[in-house]
Amino acid sequence: MIMRWLLSLGILSSLGFGAWKMSDQRPDLKAKVEDLLNLGSFHTLELKYSANQVMENHRRELLKSPRHKYLEPELRFYPYLLMEVKYLFSEKTEESVILWDMCDGEMVLNTKTWAKTHGFGDCIKANTDRHEFKIINTISKKGGSCDREHLAKTLNIETDVMDIWVDSLRRKKLIVQVGNKYRLHMEDPLMVSIPSTIVEERLVTQSCKNSKKISKRFNLSQVEKISQSAFGIDFAIKHTKDVYLPVHCIVVQNPDGSVHSSLWNALNGKRVSYSHSLD
Repeated sequence: MIMRWLLSLGILSSLGFGAWKMSDQRPDLKAKVEDLLNLGSFHTLELKYSANQVMENHRRELLKSPRHKYLEPELRFYPYLLMEVKYLFSEKTEESVILWDMCDGEMVLNTKTWAKTHGFGDCIKANTDRHEFKIINTISKKGGSCDREHLAKTLNIETDVMDIWVDSLRRKKLIVQVGNKYRLHMEDPLMVSIPSTIVEERLVTQSCKNSKKISKRFNLSQVEKISQSAFGIDFAIKHTKDVYLPVHCIVVQNPDGSVHSSLWNALNGKRVSYSHSLD
């Protein structure tokens, strides 16, 4: 028993020493080791609504009858990437920040409303390149649908080249042809050409100990690649930082003993309705 305890202590000590050694050389690996050991801290957007506030504000919605009751809520942290960027707009260099969801692959437009784009996640999965984004951006600026003539006129390229890009996007199921028009193959698409997020909240630090961090579905290189493809050759990423969104998991026990969980944004107190809420 003592030998097993000493062996475990030795392994943890080795991992801790390794994390210290790699702090300068491989900060990404250092972060993974710290997560494994439950050490250190991470950046999170500042929580504004407690679980109790959410449960009280939405009591009538969540507790359907006196026989329904709340169970212990859980605070989770969802991964995002904060990027400092620069880009060209109206022949002038602009600088901004972008907040990118690492679970659904979408860009946050405003942290107050938590409005997001819709379509970038599909583009990441399809490995969309900058040439294909010329087609996507052109269709998006026309409200999500346009004809072949408008594409050719706007892009000002040879039709053979345009057909190659269009066919590639159709194979990737990112656009479809309906009659003589092409449209984005997404429900209520929202693709933006200006790389900017309105961030009104401040960052705070959170201890890794006993914090439940949700795993990423997308990685840094995927988000960097898609943003560079989407926002043009003059777009540049100056700095990146991993940040997390605090989300309350509110659990309700039904009269039959079954339980129902729902996720609530701890910044604005609103329900999380995107697909990654199924995690």
